[in-house]
Amino acid sequence: MPAVPAPPAAPPKPHWEPKQQDPPYWLRPTIRIRLTLLYGGMFLIAGILLLSIIYMLAAQALHVGSELPFKIVNGQVTSTVCNLPEKASPDTFNAAMNACVNHQRQQALDTLLNRSLLALVGLSVIAFAFGYAMAGRVLSPLGRITRTARRVAGTDLSRRIELDGPDDELKELADTFDEMLDRLERAFTAQQRFVGNASHELRTPLAINRTLLEVHLSDPQAPPELKQLGKTLLATNERSEQLVEGLLLLARSDNQIVERKPVDLAEVASRALDQTRGEAEERGVAIRGERAPVVVQGNGVLLERIALNLVQNAVRYNVPEDGWVEVTTELQGGQALLVVSNTGPVVPAYEIDNLFEPFRRLRTERTGSDKGVGLGLSIARSVARAHGGRIIAEPREGGGLVMRVSLPV
Repeated sequence: MPAVPAPPAAPPKPHWEPKQQDPPYWLRPTIRIRLTLLYGGMFLIAGILLLSIIYMLAAQALHVGSELPFKIVNGQVTSTVCNLPEKASPDTFNAAMNACVNHQRQQALDTLLNRSLLALVGLSVIAFAFGYAMAGRVLSPLGRITRTARRVAGTDLSRRIELDGPDDELKELADTFDEMLDRLERAFTAQQRFVGNASHELRTPLAINRTLLEVHLSDPQAPPELKQLGKTLLATNERSEQLVEGLLLLARSDNQIVERKPVDLAEVASRALDQTRGEAEERGVAIRGERAPVVVQGNGVLLERIALNLVQNAVRYNVPEDGWVEVTTELQGGQALLVVSNTGPVVPAYEIDNLFEPFRRLRTERTGSDKGVGLGLSIARSVARAHGGRIIAEPREGGGLVMRVSLPV
């Protein structure tokens, strides 16, 4: 007889605990409920104190008003408060006593009113001070959130609020903000990793091409046609390298500068002039201007890139004869200024903004000349913004531009 198979074992019971349901909204310690209880309790306490003070003042006033303002001595009525006639008819005497009693009652009411007003003023001052302190305590998480947001604005994405306390609207806001910061940090980290990988992947083949071209050009037995082709390809390769460097620098400079060091803006401008002086002499462009020492906090390499791009543009986009470029640095209104002016073609005011767009030039939308790759002013604006400054371009009367870079000291 075949054996009967055993019934399948029951599945194991889950060891996890079911998720606890959130309490109803009206049971959560929300900000609305906390503020309602706080200010309602303050109003109740203030009302109790005010009623107690009014009761004591009223009792004191009634005690004063209940004392008779006259005394009967030896069958005669005397008073130190009321002006009672010594010999008068009963009606006149009663009217005088009634007037005296009403006068005393009015004095008691006036005293009660004055003291009540003083008590109200005192309680109002105490209530406002206590309310201000309690409101600051309730809203202190908002200050913490604001301070964290300001630190994050400086690209310190590692900051978190991590707010403790009751599960109210402010904690929910802080937790949501922390989650957003986590996503932003991951996105910026991925962007930096991509920029690093792209930098390596793009530079390596261009460097190999440049090396191969230079080796072939150095061969004395190469025919002239091949050398001319090699020079053309080498110029194209160099242009591609400039484009890659510009794009990578533009990607890096869009963020705030975290590590800052003292940088002399005059020294930065002098280095940029040294690098472009040869090109300026070839084009017949004179360089002038006084550069006063101005120290700013920032990245020296990126600031030098601003000056270099502006000076190169000023030299390349100039007049054929008797052109000049003026570079000055100064401290004005608590701001460090780098001003680059040049002669050149007349630039319409409505085309100024287009010059700062990538791959844009005057009256052209794409790069098409040997003057650059069309990223110089875009990089300069991005670097200036990363340092907390700005760059402004203005048409110069007679032709050319005036570029002003302002940076915080």
